[in-house]
Amino acid sequence: MAPQSRPLEQLLLSPADAALIDAHGATEAAVLLPLYGWPDRPGLILTERHGDLRRHAGEISFPGGRRDHPTEDLIVCALREAKEEIGLDPQAVEVVGALPPVSTMVTSYKVHPFVGLIPEDAALEPAPGEVERILRFSLDELRTAYAKRRLIRRGVPIRTDTYELDGQMIWGATARILGELMRRIEP
Repeated sequence: MAPQSRPLEQLLLSPADAALIDAHGATEAAVLLPLYGWPDRPGLILTERHGDLRRHAGEISFPGGRRDHPTEDLIVCALREAKEEIGLDPQAVEVVGALPPVSTMVTSYKVHPFVGLIPEDAALEPAPGEVERILRFSLDELRTAYAKRRLIRRGVPIRTDTYELDGQMIWGATARILGELMRRIEP
């Protein structure tokens, strides 16, 4: 299914408008949704986190992380983290908008998502010890992989949005961010 004919910027929030939306979280973080192939064959870059990390080991996420200091601009944070985690040159990213911030339940993060257009052939390299591998999924693949599933997290059953494809499960804040993007760009 082709994306909307409206420009992507009109389907997203401005970073300033997104910053005004309240979300819980003691620690602010930012993620980049690297979008390639827009509008004809759109896809996203995600990462599989290294399996021996202290937090979120082996999980699928967008490149990103917490601010280095309280005054760091959140877009700069997302671009810095994408450079550190997957080697994405910040100069190769056109930040076209934002999505509402998302709260993480267990770790108490307020995550600010930014959507950036990148070249389809952008040179990427996973950061050793942090990123196990870089994943590329078309939006069509992600759309068909969606389901509400019952997961057990820390012994508690939850019913949540998930995307399962190629043996990978996207859930939690990443799935909520992805769902928001899909709702905004659906025709």
